[in-house]
Amino acid sequence: MSGPDLRRAAAARALDLVRPGMRLGLGTGSTAAAFVDLLGERVRAGLDVVGVPTSEATHAAATRAGIRLATLDEMPELDLTVDGADEVDGALRLIKGGGAALLREKIVACASRRMVVIADAAKRVETLGAFPLPIEVNAFGLRATQIAVEAALAAAGCRGAVRLRLAGDGSPLATDGGHRILDAHLGRIPDPEALSGALWAVPGVVEHGLFLGIATMAILAAERDGQAEITVLGSLA
Repeated sequence: MSGPDLRRAAAARALDLVRPGMRLGLGTGSTAAAFVDLLGERVRAGLDVVGVPTSEATHAAATRAGIRLATLDEMPELDLTVDGADEVDGALRLIKGGGAALLREKIVACASRRMVVIADAAKRVETLGAFPLPIEVNAFGLRATQIAVEAALAAAGCRGAVRLRLAGDGSPLATDGGHRILDAHLGRIPDPEALSGALWAVPGVVEHGLFLGIATMAILAAERDGQAEITVLGSLA
């Protein structure tokens, strides 16, 4: 099975958790896009839900799928957010932000009673950090913020290059909020909670891609004998 097949299998299992009348946070990225596509099929068949998208890209995809949308200001309390992840460990700690939507993703996830992560099983790791950690920062004072971020990483026992994320044309990538992304190539993060606190102490850091204590369930799809095998971590309780 291909990666898209596995992502769709995980998304289909998450769709089983959706009930009529739910207020849903809609994540960003390829796996979340598979969920939006499947949700759109159910909506067109009569399912009544309202979605709050976490990015302009998801807003456009959900609109095309025919899903009724609201803003988080209009609907500040959500039942369930379904989103992907770049990494997930056994304690349901995540790295997110590969799609540069981490700020909105975290705001929406924290406004939800539950967050369910959907991914292919390759995203499951023992220790976070192989995927570069995205850190969203204000464009003002960018170089000073980067120096402070590098110091915070070192203080938390992390080593690695910190690089400004660039867009396809070579210019600094801008998030939907107009911020910049620093990607920290760390290899491993020995203490995610300590690193989170260190990054929050840096003026100019708007958000970081460590999602700690937020996800309640992860649905991971792997291939076995040509079929998708689903593993579930955590629960909706």
